Amino acid sequence: QLQLVESGGGLAQPGASLLLSCTASDGPFDYYTLAWFRQTPGPEREPVLCISNSGAPTVYENSAKGRFTVSRDNALKTASLRMNNLKPEDAGKYYCAARLGECTGWESMFGSWGQGTVVSVSA
Repeated sequence: QLQLVESGGGLAQPGASLLLSCTASDGPFDYYTLAWFRQTPGPEREPVLCISNSGAPTVYENSAKGRFTVSRDNALKTASLRMNNLKPEDAGKYYCAARLGECTGWESMFGSWGQGTVVSVSA
């Protein structure tokens, strides 16, 4: 299991950009697939993007296509989510999650989770 910490959330205006980061404190980070999930009011977390241990991205949320980019820096043990042209519907609590294996949008398949970082989008 990895210990994950997210950062970079906050209040942004529509059309602005935010960069979320997910940093692992220890563990073989480069072996893990990393994913970003978003939680809006309610218990479920919806997948947004995922990046495999080889760096291959998968987009799960259609509205993120062309606006959001996921990347990773194994040397820094960090995964990033660049969110451009933010919209009010992008608001929520964003979680970073890690698993050994391929990208998947199933929340239950991820064993390591950060505490989340809140993104608000409002004029």
